[in-house]
Amino acid sequence: MTKVRPPIALDAPDMARLLNEIIEIGGATAITRPVTGDDLKQWMASNAEQSAWHVALDENEKVVGFQWISPHPDLPAEACDVATFVQVGRTGLGIGSALFNATSAAAKQLGYVWINATIRADNSGGLTYYQSRGFRDWHFDEGVSLASGQIVDKINKRYDV
Repeated sequence: MTKVRPPIALDAPDMARLLNEIIEIGGATAITRPVTGDDLKQWMASNAEQSAWHVALDENEKVVGFQWISPHPDLPAEACDVATFVQVGRTGLGIGSALFNATSAAAKQLGYVWINATIRADNSGGLTYYQSRGFRDWHFDEGVSLASGQIVDKINKRYDV
């Protein structure tokens, strides 16, 4: 059983390592530059009263995934954006499900009506994950330029809390 809890500052370096491995492989996130633990601490502190962060831990208390929701300038006030990252090689083991159970409850507690997930169209794992949680397509963006200059399509999915 995966343990899920809000992150503490000491989790940030492990979260950064996990995310950097995903970034290095490519194709699963729009984030294209490596991040640091300090970056993640700043992200967690940003809009803290309107955001919720969760980490998934293995039996040794090691971070094996994390997820957050936060407001987004392109969304209405009743919606939040979600991001999910699971350790490479650990997908399909219930980590994402455990994270989303905590996240969807937090979204409801924060007063959000729906959650938006923006997924690269070439990220089949991410599309499958959000679809399996009950997200449905609501918007499609073609030819989005990432910070690296790469051009991708993005699919927005919606989950009503």
